[in-house]
Amino acid sequence: MKILIVSTIVPFIKGGGTFIVDWLDQILKKYGHESEVIKIPFHSYAPEMVEQMLALRLLDVKDYADLLIAVRYPSYVIDHPNKVLWLLHQFRQIYDLWGTPHGDIPCTPENQQVRETIIQSDNLYLRQAKKIYTISKVVSGRLKRYNDIDSEVLYPPLMDAQKYRCQEAGDYLFYPSRITTPKRQYLAIESMKYTRSKAKLIIAGSPDTPEQLDHINSIVEKNHLQNKVKIIGNWISQDEKIDLFANALGCLFIPYEEDYGYVTLEAYYSRKPVITCSDSGGVVELVEDGVTGKIVPPEPKAIAEAIDSLFFNRAQAAKLGQAGYQKLSSMNISWDRVVEKITG
Repeated sequence: MKILIVSTIVPFIKGGGTFIVDWLDQILKKYGHESEVIKIPFHSYAPEMVEQMLALRLLDVKDYADLLIAVRYPSYVIDHPNKVLWLLHQFRQIYDLWGTPHGDIPCTPENQQVRETIIQSDNLYLRQAKKIYTISKVVSGRLKRYNDIDSEVLYPPLMDAQKYRCQEAGDYLFYPSRITTPKRQYLAIESMKYTRSKAKLIIAGSPDTPEQLDHINSIVEKNHLQNKVKIIGNWISQDEKIDLFANALGCLFIPYEEDYGYVTLEAYYSRKPVITCSDSGGVVELVEDGVTGKIVPPEPKAIAEAIDSLFFNRAQAAKLGQAGYQKLSSMNISWDRVVEKITG
């Protein structure tokens, strides 16, 4: 089958939204399909959103492939008679983040009009898909709540999951993620003020802006946490990340309303427990409190207490990490299932 995978990107920004497209392309080829990826530069500047969506709608690819798979918003407006969605998320700034401290679009009359236009567009073009899969229950829930559209959860697997390994647990929690406000590295650092143990925190990731890296570095300096927090402010190699997971005591991953979070899978394949927060969205679907990790309120002292509990009870931490690995096996998060569903 000839398959087009279409998605929008922000140039030079990497993350789960770009990995999933490249990995799906590789897997489809492995299964004998002819696949091509179309990555379209797109930015979320509200006054230009509607014009950009119109440009995507005018993109004619109907005769090039038997199947079109749309991934990141608003690639699903592209027209095709056999279109399937594997939806990362919609434009959250005009949905669940609208009017909240995490939204960055002012609630002006002009932006309200843009918001209404985008919602109407989603209501129309999302329904043109033959099938809609999402990457988590959280994403499916938003789609149902705001657009009254049903979907099926299809969790994305990792590529080369077998490369992750577990070695002797060290004295640090590992937090790998893009450095940006919704990922809440600032909250992780603030929690280290309240730890009683000698646990350390290693944060690794590329910042969205230099200012965001400066901000979290300033929190470290202000609270004299240089001996407890290490920040690697750039993308590390896959081998480096695997090593840091392998030797970690556990993983700290506390984003706000995350859509999914590959970090949790990486931790579990490394047999490491995950500490997350009750408002961390899709991460909470994968973490079971007291079974595979710890779910705590998004408060520094609560996070610190969870970190200390892993440090002071390493046998329990190892048990939680092993349970996380077993949980993934029971959930059948596999590329076999993805290909069967999407191409079926």
